[in-house]
Amino acid sequence: MGNYQNTRHHAKGPREMLTGGEWIYGRNPVEEALAAGRRTASEIILPPAFPDEDDQLQRIRDEAKARRLVIRTMERNQLDKLTRFGHHQGVALKTTGYPYVGFEEILAAVEADENATVIVLDHLEDPQNVGSILRTASAVGVTGVIIPEDRACGITPAVARASAGGTEYVKVAHVVNLVRAMQDLKDAGVWFTGLDWGEDAKTYTDIDFRGRTGLVVGAEGNGISRLVRENCDFIAELPMPGGFESLNAGVATAITLYEVLRQRG
Repeated sequence: MGNYQNTRHHAKGPREMLTGGEWIYGRNPVEEALAAGRRTASEIILPPAFPDEDDQLQRIRDEAKARRLVIRTMERNQLDKLTRFGHHQGVALKTTGYPYVGFEEILAAVEADENATVIVLDHLEDPQNVGSILRTASAVGVTGVIIPEDRACGITPAVARASAGGTEYVKVAHVVNLVRAMQDLKDAGVWFTGLDWGEDAKTYTDIDFRGRTGLVVGAEGNGISRLVRENCDFIAELPMPGGFESLNAGVATAITLYEVLRQRG
């Protein structure tokens, strides 16, 4: 078996295994992390192998062997604790932390692409919303995502799970000052649209999203902060004839991103 170890009966406990790195969990996030290759993985937890194993699990197992990862099995209750009761599907991968990029890398990519699209997350704290946004961002080919360093959800294993692995294909930068980052991007030709409501808001389909575009998504409940909103060129709202007050941030962002694609043909 070489370096491949099956330690079903003497696996390390969750506390011991938590030291160093982080654990991505769920089949899709683990498969995409291995495929993207942006992180360094060291070991993987998989269910015991069976002859009738489904295709996705077999692909993950084959890739783990090809990368010479330590392969372990773990009782479900231990894996629940390791993943903090996340929906792990019996699969977890120990990797280095999320590979954030520098803001300058996203800025350079924007300057090089007349149709660049960036997303600014204004202090979102819900991992499900952040993961959903990154999943769509990956699908439509967003240039980069900007998040603040403080009072915001980073790219955690829970976010990776909610994104179905989309986190591994999107450039995400931490910045200290969102407004300063927006100003630098505006100097590079980005026009910012905030997804919010108010007397100054236009229906999202009435905004011209051709050219370099930035979408600003506000925090759950509080919306876009005052200074960030003041630096938006437009405010967009989604019509809701059914009378429901709002969509969650992930859904609103997805709808608007696909309008961006539609306008660009």
